[in-house]
Amino acid sequence: MTKITPVWLTLIKSQTFFYLILMSNNETLSAKERNKRDGLDFKIIIQNCVASVNLFTNIDLVSIFQQLIDDDELEVSYNPEQFPGLILKTKKPKISSLVFSSGKLVITGAKSEEMVHEGVYQMIDILRSVGTTIEEKPEIIVQNIVASGNFNKRTINLELAAMWLDQSMYEPEQFPGLIYRLKNPKTVLLLFQSGNLVCTGAKTEDQVHQAVRQTYDDLEEIEGFDS
Repeated sequence: MTKITPVWLTLIKSQTFFYLILMSNNETLSAKERNKRDGLDFKIIIQNCVASVNLFTNIDLVSIFQQLIDDDELEVSYNPEQFPGLILKTKKPKISSLVFSSGKLVITGAKSEEMVHEGVYQMIDILRSVGTTIEEKPEIIVQNIVASGNFNKRTINLELAAMWLDQSMYEPEQFPGLIYRLKNPKTVLLLFQSGNLVCTGAKTEDQVHQAVRQTYDDLEEIEGFDS
């Protein structure tokens, strides 16, 4: 005897199947890709990536300074009486590095996570060229990403946003933007009436796109956009 599946059960199963497919696709898409899929292009530009680096070796800063000071491709400065680290700047990629005798570095000026890694390995090549022994793989940790963007050119009612958004602060007499702190991802956004924004505190570029989308959705929910 042939078993007949009710139409309603078939529909439920098919809808569940497509829902699972949709959820699976969402998991594989980056936050940037999901936003573009939804017609939201926030024009996000990474302005600066700050990273800490451990080379697991000791570095002779005096020797490095003496050997690199006349290099036309680099900018090098070292004044231990004012600052314990050596400042080393490269032109391509255009980044700055604070180099410490402990083998730790701080990288600033990179415009992407990829550029951070490119800059670190360039620094390693430079340090090796002047006699520094580096044998272990560097530990690279992005500490902060600063990015700018806008909410599809939609203007924001900052007074309304300050009233309804938790963890927000708006004191126009002191600063023209609203400060909005997100718990997940843990970031801080500066929002301006023009719709422009600055995002800080992200550890990855994906977190930047997540934070901007979350803030956009929060503003939509409270009808915080003027246009």
